[in-house]
Amino acid sequence: MCRLLAYLGKPIFLEELILKPEHSLLVQSYQPKELEVALLNADGFGIGWHHPDDIAAEPFIYRNVLPIWNDANLPHLCRYIQAQSFVSNIRSATPGLPLDFSNCQPFRHGQLLFVHNGYIDKFRQTLYRPMRDLIGDVAYQNIYGLTDSEHIFALITHLLELDPQLALLGALEQAIEMIQSLANEYDVRVSGVIVLSDGQKLVAARFDNQAKAPSFYLLRQPESIILASEPLFSGDWEPIAQAHSLTVAANDLQPQIHGFSLAT
Repeated sequence: MCRLLAYLGKPIFLEELILKPEHSLLVQSYQPKELEVALLNADGFGIGWHHPDDIAAEPFIYRNVLPIWNDANLPHLCRYIQAQSFVSNIRSATPGLPLDFSNCQPFRHGQLLFVHNGYIDKFRQTLYRPMRDLIGDVAYQNIYGLTDSEHIFALITHLLELDPQLALLGALEQAIEMIQSLANEYDVRVSGVIVLSDGQKLVAARFDNQAKAPSFYLLRQPESIILASEPLFSGDWEPIAQAHSLTVAANDLQPQIHGFSLAT
């Protein structure tokens, strides 16, 4: 399991959320409060952001296999980089998966950034091959690592390639439905929180087909929206209910939240 963070709103320096808060992503790497499956998030991290002056351009990513607290360059980068849309992830690797850049999030495809906190139980032995069979050649060739997270992202991008008119939220919910259908067929637990960003909106979902999904919160501010695995500081953080999705656009910052059906 991991911890994740997403931001959309007026441009801010990355350090304002990743490093400075009392329960920042940095603090959550070694002292998480709601992590249920591990003690630390020390298996790498990453940040992805869209340039505030060119949202249509391919987003930037910075990743490292070191724990976030061991990256000497990060404080300088976070003090320098300003963005109106960014996502970040600190990793607690699934046992058996290597510490490798290709397994560190965020993942990127075109304008899209993707972060995921969760897991498919015994992924390599269960849904690894069935999921790959669902993914077309273009998306398949963009899988560089071994994680369930990257395969989920590949399925989402495949669905978007099949139907360019499909909304990002529709692709996310359709992918979750397909994965949960497979999981139920193979009697496998699938649990997660997913956030996607195209620089102009955030789309997210929280789900689990057998038990409680990972924690996930929303904070509404006058000029921004923050999504996080754990509250970063005191405030009116709203827990996102299980089997619910969320979409919020930069032009109004009004989150739209609704429930969705899980495959049975």
